[in-house]
Amino acid sequence: MSDTQKLRETALDYHEFPKPGKLEIRPTKPMANGRDLSLAYSPGVAEACLEIKSNAEDAAKYTARGNLVAVVSNGTAVLGLGNIGALASKPVMEGKAVLFKKFANIDCFDIEVNESDPEKLADIVCALEPTFGAINLEDIKAPDCFVVEQLCRERMGIPVFHDDQHGTAIVVGAAAKNALHVAGKNFEDIKIVSTGGGAAGIACLNMLLKMGVKRENVWLCDIHGLVYEGRTEDMNPHKAAYAQDSDLRTLNEVIDGADLFLGLSGPNVLKPEMVARMADRPIIFALANPTPEILPQAAREVAPDAIIATGRSDFPNQVNNVLCFPFIFRGALDVGATEINDQMQLACIDGIAELARATTSAEAAAAYRGEQLTFGPDYLIPKPFDPRLVGVVSSSVAQAAMESGVAKRPIEDLEAYKQTLNQSVFRSALLMRPIFDSARIASRRIVFAEGEDERVLRAAQAILEETTETPILIGRPDVIEARCERLGLDIRPSRDFQIVNPENDPRYYDYWNSYHELMMRRGVSPDIAKAVMRTNTTAIGAIMVQRGEADSLICGTFGEYRWHLNYVNQVLGRGGLYAHGALSLMILEEGPLFIADTHVYQLPNPEQLAEIAIGAARHVKRFGIEPQIALCSQSQFGNQPKGSGKRLREALDILDSERRDFVYEGEMNVDTALDPVLRKRIFPHSRLDGAANILIFAHADAASGVRNILKARAGGLEVGPILMGMGNRAHIVSPSITARGLLNMSAIAGTPVAHYG
Repeated sequence: MSDTQKLRETALDYHEFPKPGKLEIRPTKPMANGRDLSLAYSPGVAEACLEIKSNAEDAAKYTARGNLVAVVSNGTAVLGLGNIGALASKPVMEGKAVLFKKFANIDCFDIEVNESDPEKLADIVCALEPTFGAINLEDIKAPDCFVVEQLCRERMGIPVFHDDQHGTAIVVGAAAKNALHVAGKNFEDIKIVSTGGGAAGIACLNMLLKMGVKRENVWLCDIHGLVYEGRTEDMNPHKAAYAQDSDLRTLNEVIDGADLFLGLSGPNVLKPEMVARMADRPIIFALANPTPEILPQAAREVAPDAIIATGRSDFPNQVNNVLCFPFIFRGALDVGATEINDQMQLACIDGIAELARATTSAEAAAAYRGEQLTFGPDYLIPKPFDPRLVGVVSSSVAQAAMESGVAKRPIEDLEAYKQTLNQSVFRSALLMRPIFDSARIASRRIVFAEGEDERVLRAAQAILEETTETPILIGRPDVIEARCERLGLDIRPSRDFQIVNPENDPRYYDYWNSYHELMMRRGVSPDIAKAVMRTNTTAIGAIMVQRGEADSLICGTFGEYRWHLNYVNQVLGRGGLYAHGALSLMILEEGPLFIADTHVYQLPNPEQLAEIAIGAARHVKRFGIEPQIALCSQSQFGNQPKGSGKRLREALDILDSERRDFVYEGEMNVDTALDPVLRKRIFPHSRLDGAANILIFAHADAASGVRNILKARAGGLEVGPILMGMGNRAHIVSPSITARGLLNMSAIAGTPVAHYG
């Protein structure tokens, strides 16, 4: 089977299994009993209807309309497939709806309409206004698309946006802005040669004029050659606006001295010999799919310094509408915009362009592993999976909508709005906010044992940008310097953060002597102490904390947990400090759930279990959450006399021996802990109120198993593990941790020690 056949089979299987299509509808309110039914439908629903009748704006308050977009197509210009009809376009429109949901959490209905008359199609779309908060027109052929959009915009009070036109134009505008920055050129000075007089091509040229390009410097060609004054073949008013008063007739004749080639036409239109006659440092946007107007390697053979973008994902600088449409709609919907105007589109361009110039996010780097994501000729625009897009671009669009007077629901605090957007993609952001706020009170020094790791380097960059903490990295300076450069990070050793070089550090003598003094009666000779301080970065970091040169250690990005714990306990387990459990925060769709002890004790005794519960309650309060602790076992409120149930009952007795400032209960099954209705039936006198948010297990295998199942099968995002009992002087993470996870742990480590143990 050929690669093409394999791709076809894979694509068809993707669309067919496990259920046909890419979308489904799920309710957002409970429907479990008669009361729910009476609220969702008759008679309760009438109250919402009457409120909307009194005030139409309340539709955004009581229905999904304020977050609902229609993707509408008649299938007359689908991708590169042409006029395949409305029904055949449905997979594309479903895909567009999925992208809305994935990248901006916007709900979307795909609507395929059997109507080729543009005025009748506009009538149909306008009639849909009560259902939707915005309309995304898609894959409608030119010039019909211009007619449909104009009529809809004139008659509708919600945003109408033809993505093939304006989405492409916005991303091209952002790419062009950064390409000119790299090339050292200005919009007002450049000559543009464009191929393709369709909707996208015309929209791109219109946008470039708004950005400063002079009309007389634009040369538009189509399948018939140059668009010139007096030409009658295949013309319309949109093309005629770019007609040149010239005797030249072909692309080959007008390409001389062009600074920017904009291709939205077909394969192999631009020849290498044409590229050779373009201006120095030519910018080539060959956006035809799947085969561009010229392949990048062919262009670079004659112009090695060319700056190139395509529409394909297998080359750098993919001009992809997904960089725009989810985020411009997000901003427009959130302020109740009546349209998407020029100011909002230009704000979208600026947001996209500026984000590419910023340090690459760790999440984008992970999604595009192996690619160089450093601003320059091969990285002009961000990648679609950069999670910062929604916060940066949508907030810019919302601000532009308000400033231009089209926002019906203005946002008072744009910075808070941006944080809310970030929370939608960084799932830990909302829960971590109290921790970050607390960490900003004191500036603490955090030493990372594995300082050469890419995740640590990205976390160090984020720490310096988002907190008042000071990162200290253990590693070889030349390796760290080279990796910062390769990863496109702004930070540099010595200038931005301190480095401890295990191979050659002036403090080596002090470190091995300190370690030897601590360990000399535990079988550690001077030679062993010297070897440990040359090779064991966890021990080095622990010694730094012990000597007061750092406030907290973070280690464990590789290696086994208990190996790291051994050295942490050796050095820092003194003065009443000792590890008494590891607490993992699992962020789930239903809310946060804490699991303990996942790492420290294999089979904790009753005293240790009680200590774990006390420590867990203390740490959970740091997140602004009131602890509800369940001691979990196979046994249920005494129905098994032996095993884990017995140890947990004894732990309960220990907890009961003193007054506690948190709620706890047990022993019980996990489902009983999480289901208040079930628990009330089994044990009506339970102390817990609602679902438990902390599960304490009597065996590490159980705690670890639940933690890993939640990560692997329930989409749980872990923050932690948090090492309890060490006075916040050390935390041991797991090898699966991300750069964002390390940033979260640094904030936890950065919390003042006086408040938490």
